[in-house]
Amino acid sequence: GVGSADMTGPAAQVNFMGYAVPNQIGRGIHMRLHARAYVVVDDDDSRIAFVSIDGGMGSDLLNLKVLDKLSEALGDDSIYSYDNLAISGTHTHSGPAGFLQYVLYQFTSLGYVEETMDAFVEGISTAILEAHNNVQDGVEIAYATGNKLLDSNINRSPSSYLLNPEEERAQYADEGDTDKNMLMLKFTGSDGEDLAMLNWFAVHGTCMNNTNKLISGDNKGLASYLFEREINGVDVLPGKGKFVAAFASTNLGDVSPNTQGPVCHSGPNEGQPCDFTSSTCKDDKGKDKNEACYSLGPGTNGNMVESTKIIATNQFNHALDLYKNQATNKVEGKVAYRHTFLDMRNRDVLLEDGSIGKTCPASLGYSFAAGTTDGPGMFDFTQGTNSSSPFWNVVSGFISKPTEEEIACQSPKPILLNTGDVEKPYEWDPATVPISVFQIGQFFILNVPGELTTMAGRRMRAHIKKVLEDNGVVDPVVTIAGLTNTYTHYITTFEEYQAQRYEAASTLYGPHTLGAYMQEMERIVLDLLNGDESVTDSQPEDLTEAQISFVPPVVVDFVGIGNKFGDVKDDAEKSYGFDEVVSVSFHAANPRNNQRLEDTFLSVEKKNDDGSWGVKYVDGDWCTKFMWEGGVGHAGQSTATVEWDLAEAKEVGAEEGTYKICYFGTRKHVSGKFEEFTGCSSEFAVEA
Repeated sequence: GVGSADMTGPAAQVNFMGYAVPNQIGRGIHMRLHARAYVVVDDDDSRIAFVSIDGGMGSDLLNLKVLDKLSEALGDDSIYSYDNLAISGTHTHSGPAGFLQYVLYQFTSLGYVEETMDAFVEGISTAILEAHNNVQDGVEIAYATGNKLLDSNINRSPSSYLLNPEEERAQYADEGDTDKNMLMLKFTGSDGEDLAMLNWFAVHGTCMNNTNKLISGDNKGLASYLFEREINGVDVLPGKGKFVAAFASTNLGDVSPNTQGPVCHSGPNEGQPCDFTSSTCKDDKGKDKNEACYSLGPGTNGNMVESTKIIATNQFNHALDLYKNQATNKVEGKVAYRHTFLDMRNRDVLLEDGSIGKTCPASLGYSFAAGTTDGPGMFDFTQGTNSSSPFWNVVSGFISKPTEEEIACQSPKPILLNTGDVEKPYEWDPATVPISVFQIGQFFILNVPGELTTMAGRRMRAHIKKVLEDNGVVDPVVTIAGLTNTYTHYITTFEEYQAQRYEAASTLYGPHTLGAYMQEMERIVLDLLNGDESVTDSQPEDLTEAQISFVPPVVVDFVGIGNKFGDVKDDAEKSYGFDEVVSVSFHAANPRNNQRLEDTFLSVEKKNDDGSWGVKYVDGDWCTKFMWEGGVGHAGQSTATVEWDLAEAKEVGAEEGTYKICYFGTRKHVSGKFEEFTGCSSEFAVEA
C-alpha cells in the first residue's frame, strides 16, 4: 500500500533546517513538503513501512511521536514499531527546523519548534495510515538500475575521495567519485494499474542556497512532483493523486547538485578554481578565506530556481525511463526486518588487521564550522584543518573541554565542539542511534542515521552484499536509505577522515564510525538471515519535557484603517502573455495561524464556459509562489503576495482563458479567536 500527505509546517517566521544560517527564516512557500509512505506486507503478515519525507532528515523524537499516533489510530501498538518503521529525509535545506530533540540542531531555530513537529507528525502518520489502508494483494514489485545519470552531481570533497585505496577507487572507475546509478522499485497492481515508484539517487538537497526564504522540496521534491503529475495527470492537484513517487536519499554525504564546481567569487583569483584541498580563495591581503569559495548549480549564472529545475528534471527523466522501459526484474520473497539501537560511545570495532578500534563520544571538528562549497561557513574556519586554535579552544571549552582520551580517540580531528559530554540544558547530540535492515525478497534496504560519503556508502553496500551472498542469498540488491530515523551528521571512510574536511569533521563518533556501522549492520543482517532476535542497547530518552523554545507565538493580526483582511493591495493587470509573471498582493494575516495542511494559501482559478470557476494551481505547484511579509515582530499588519509564472504553467498544460488569483488566510484576534477569510484579484486574460 502507498500513501502521501502534506507535512509542510509553518510557512513563516521559522528558521530553515540545513545550512544553519540564522537569517534564513521562512517567508512563504514555493512547493509544499510531502511524506510518501510505502507499506509492504508478505503472506505471513510480516510488514515494513518506509517513508521518504521532504524534510532535512529523520528524528528519533519524530519516530516516537509518529508511532504513538499510529498506535492510537489503529488501536494496536504491535503493527508498527521502531523495528519496522523507517523515516528517511530527502535532505532538502528549505524546510522548517525545530523537529530534532538535541541542542546542536536548535541553535538557529531558537530551540524546539512544536509547530514544525506537529505538522511533520500529522503528515507522516497520515501517509502511513493511508498506505496501511490501501494495502492490496497481488502487487508486483520490480526493480531497475539502468544506465548512469550524468550531469546531475559532483563530489564536493574530491581531495578526500582520493585518499581512499587506489584499488578500491578503480572498482568504480566508470562512475568516478560520485554514484551515478539510480536504483528504483516499481509497484504495479494485480490489474496492471500503476501504483507507485520509489528510487534512491545520491545528490544533496542544496540547489536552493542559503539565501532562499521559501519552503521547497528542492530537486528531489520537484522530481517527485513532476513524476506524480506525469502519471496522475496534469489536472490532478499536487499530493491529491493515487500514484506516489518518492526520490529518496542515499549516500549523498559528499555529493553536490551544484555542478559548475567550486570557484572563487571575489578577490584576486575571482573566476578561478578554489584551492583543491582547503576550498579557499585568497583575499586582497593574500589570506586564505573560505567565504568566497562556493559552487553554483547548472542554471543561468547559477540561478538557484533554474538549477533546481534542471537537476530535478534530470532525475525525473531518468526515473521515467527506468520505470517505463527497464523495471522488469521481479522482487519476490518474504518481508523481514531487524533493528537495533547502538550506543556509539566507546564501542569496540574489529579492524581488518584483527586489532580493536573504538568509537568516541560525539564531537565536531574545526572544519565543521568552515561549511562546504554548497554553503561556506564563517569565523575564518577552513576545510582540512588538522590543528586547533587557542582562541577557539577557550571558547569551545566553555561548552565542554574534551579529555585527553577523547582527543586521542577523535584524532586527527581537532575538537571544536565536544558535544557528547554536554547535557545542559539537555543533550547536544545523540549518544544512542538506530540502524535497521529491511528485506523485500532479494532487495535489502540499509537504514542509516547519517550522511555517508560516496565511498563510505559503496564500502557498506559491497560489504553487506558479500555477507548476503556468503549466506546463500542469490543476486541480492542492496541500497542505503540515508538520514533515517535520527541524525548523526556525516559518515566518512577511515581514509577520508584523515583529511578533516567538512564531512570528516562532522563524523561524530571518530575515525571508526563507518567501521562500527558496517560491523553492526552485518550483525543484524545475519540475525535476519538466521531468524535470530537482534541484541539492542536502550532506546534514546524522550526529551520532550526538557525542550526549550524561543520562537515567539503569533500575538495578533491587524489590518489598516479602511481595509479588510483579504482586500487586494496590488491587483492583476487586465491581460498577460505566457512569458509573464502574474503578481497580486493582499492584506494578510500570519500564515502560522493555520498551516492549511492538505489545503492551500492560494489558488489560480480559470473561468469555465458556464461562468463557474475551477482551481487549476495551488501553493504546492512549481509555477506558483506564496510570499508573506510581516509587520513588526509577531504582531501587526502583513502582506501576502501570490506569483504565478505563466511560462512554467504553460509547460504543464496551462491554456488561454480568463483567470483570477485568490488568497486564503486566517487572522488572530486580540481575544485569541481565529477567523477565516478569502480575497481574490480581478479577472484577467491569459493570451498567447
